Amino acid sequence: MADSLSWILFIVIAALVFDFINGFHDSANSISTVVSTRVLSPKYAVAWAAFFNFAAVLFIGVPVAKTIGTGIVSPAAIDNLVVLAALGGSIAWNLFTWYFGLPSSSSHALIGGLIGAGIVKGGPSVLLWSGIFKTAAFIILSPAIGLALGLLLMLFAIRLSWKSTLARSDRVFRKLQLLSAGVYSLGHGLNDAQKTMGVIAIVLFNGGFLGPTFHIPFWIILSCYLVIALGTMTGGWRIVKTMGTRITKLEPIGGFCAETAAALTIIGASVAGIPVSTTHTITGAIVGVGATTRLTAVRWGVAGSIVWAWVLTIPASAAISAMLYTGLRRLLSLG
Repeated sequence: MADSLSWILFIVIAALVFDFINGFHDSANSISTVVSTRVLSPKYAVAWAAFFNFAAVLFIGVPVAKTIGTGIVSPAAIDNLVVLAALGGSIAWNLFTWYFGLPSSSSHALIGGLIGAGIVKGGPSVLLWSGIFKTAAFIILSPAIGLALGLLLMLFAIRLSWKSTLARSDRVFRKLQLLSAGVYSLGHGLNDAQKTMGVIAIVLFNGGFLGPTFHIPFWIILSCYLVIALGTMTGGWRIVKTMGTRITKLEPIGGFCAETAAALTIIGASVAGIPVSTTHTITGAIVGVGATTRLTAVRWGVAGSIVWAWVLTIPASAAISAMLYTGLRRLLSLG
């Protein structure tokens, strides 16, 4: 039991490391718009985002955590080695894309990791296709919804401020962007922290530490929200420039509309228990806002490189986790 408990404790720590890197990697999503529009300095922006990441603990239940824990790979096929390999694959992909300044999805990296290790262990039959298809559909739907909402909100905001002076409009939207940045960070916490909760809970459940019914204890919820907030505080600065300036030039009115559009999309998906990419969603919203000026205002080459990172995330993290699972299994068998 001692060895088993030590093994589970190690995996829980690895999951919290992933949670921290998730916040670190996705910090740019939360702060890039508010920093690029100069509403907040980077130091205050990460503190603002981290506060709202943690404040998400006060809202909704854990539907996304249950999807990750029981809706991607059959719980019976998820053992400690599968989880460890999945976490390793997702962490490796996150760090790779962070190094090159590419805003990829931590969510889909984790899902890809579970899929890759799960297939090596039990074959394709262990995959739960309904949960995978739902998640895969939102790879397209979440940025599309973010884009559409960003476009509509921007047009509406321009219409409302039609008779206002540029200086007055800028003052108003600088204040409103504080609110939209906070709500977006709240949505980020709601969706992303829950993914780590699901992983930790399934490990404890399979180890017999949660009783006969799968559930997410409050200490796991609190720990995951706290750790992702700490990760956000560190700031993934390499991605801030890509999100805030390289896709399109943003002013406070555009930053407000992009953050609001992304927040509505992410919070809606969280309530429905759908693990979506906050990265995909805010990128789509920024593109939608930029397109209201003119199509050439969006740097489509940059957007294209980001899309390629999205496409590769699940297969790349799945391949890494599959190799890790195979290597770890052989290493343990030799021991």
